[in-house]
Amino acid sequence: MTGGADGAGEWAVPGYLAVRTLGEGAGGRVVLARHGATGVPVAVKYLSDRLRDDQEFLARFRAEARLLGDLRHPCVVRLYEYVEARRGAAIVMEAVNGVSLRELLRARGATGPEAALVLLKGSLLGLGAAHTAGVVHRDYKPENVLVRADGSSALADFGIAVRAGRETEAAGTPAYMAPEQWRGEPAAPAGDVYAAAAVFFECLTGRRPFAGDDVTALRLQHLRAPVALDDVPDPVRGLLRRGMAKDPADRSGIEAFLADLERAATEGYGADWEERGRRRLAELAALAALLFPFAITPAVYEASRALTVLGRLKRGGWKAAAGAAALAVVAGAVTAATAGPHDTTTTAASSTPTGSSGTTPSALSSPSASLSASPGATPSSADGSPSGTPSAGPSPGETSDTPSTSVTPPVVSTSPTTGTSAAPTPGTVTVTIGSWSRGQNPGTLIADVTVRTTGTGPLTLTADFYVNTPADPYGSQTRTLSGSTQYAVSFEADFSNHPCRGTWIVALTSSPQAADGTQTASVDAPPC
Repeated sequence: MTGGADGAGEWAVPGYLAVRTLGEGAGGRVVLARHGATGVPVAVKYLSDRLRDDQEFLARFRAEARLLGDLRHPCVVRLYEYVEARRGAAIVMEAVNGVSLRELLRARGATGPEAALVLLKGSLLGLGAAHTAGVVHRDYKPENVLVRADGSSALADFGIAVRAGRETEAAGTPAYMAPEQWRGEPAAPAGDVYAAAAVFFECLTGRRPFAGDDVTALRLQHLRAPVALDDVPDPVRGLLRRGMAKDPADRSGIEAFLADLERAATEGYGADWEERGRRRLAELAALAALLFPFAITPAVYEASRALTVLGRLKRGGWKAAAGAAALAVVAGAVTAATAGPHDTTTTAASSTPTGSSGTTPSALSSPSASLSASPGATPSSADGSPSGTPSAGPSPGETSDTPSTSVTPPVVSTSPTTGTSAAPTPGTVTVTIGSWSRGQNPGTLIADVTVRTTGTGPLTLTADFYVNTPADPYGSQTRTLSGSTQYAVSFEADFSNHPCRGTWIVALTSSPQAADGTQTASVDAPPC
């Protein structure tokens, strides 16, 4: 990553090539980048001057980074590296291909009970891994759950996480905070269980357990009011009663909650509930990929509309003109290069960024784009507005004064799938949109695409173009590729019948069919 790639003179983490800035706010800026040695996409969060000058915050986050750097689980977005230098500090996160649960709920409402159970199970597995490492998340909410296109999920944003029993100040997002969090009691796993159950309620009903924009009213409801279960399916009411019990001692622990979940799901919905639930989530993610095209650009994280206490960074809007959208496309059962494993049977990532090892990437990679800035703050009813500017820094080659906590991103496997057939196969296919911008001729849009494969067999890449909404294609172009492992492809769309105003959208698909579905990007048309 160089200063010139993301602003001349700005300090950058050595070893990464900047692709583009995804957003900026009071907490800093988030950059989509690629690991120089492997090409794997990552999300780099550069901390603002305000956060870097907060010595209490830095000391706490250094300690947590050491713990989170060792946390490897397919249901947790991984922290690769925390780097400090004299004039800069940054966090390097896994880039997951997925869409936030908040987007799914906003677009489609309730997910249905089986899909909600699948989400709850994945989150409990991720939270359980964090708890085993001694870390309490404290800010579990739909914005921090990423749903991949295969229906699996990953837990993100440990920005205000602490060691169990350490933090005594109220912190979190009021709509999902456990009673003991409101009372300022030490952080404990039971608080995460409560938040997970609250989000489960929202997935089942399409609304939060307690309503109200006033923080004081929310506090009283979480402390005293029973949860209304009339709209909750009967087979899962017991899960919510235990998960959202006012007394943390009455809540199930993670392992017991998982056992209760499996039993309730099987008794209520049959032995194949999980398969149907994941299929439903995959359908919702595919719909979200079309309705919210930027939500599946790797490392883009949609602005949180739920307040997180402690003045955390309010994510800036990420609807931008063309950027480099790294699209992981998988041929058949062979997976594409992503920043970490997603297979639920795999519990440890490689020591270097892996594109896959038997994993199935899905929708979008989201960095933990925000962090709490003032540990002693109390809940507030309004989001903190972005106000900071990116910190200037020394040249990219500057060495760190403080030892960095790092995990080398995984190595992308380049070996083709072996088999008995001598015929070439496409193998693993990775598609990257290098640019997606308006052409020189009025009404034209050009997408420059790089395709890399681990096999030389034929594959078909199709670009469908839309105006404003992904309904009937405005146009379509197809390229057949074979005989190489790397291709440079350009698509030029003619929007001359709709030359101005609105949004131009491109949707890329491949044959063999991509396991993570259609990938999209968009750009605003010029004004009329």
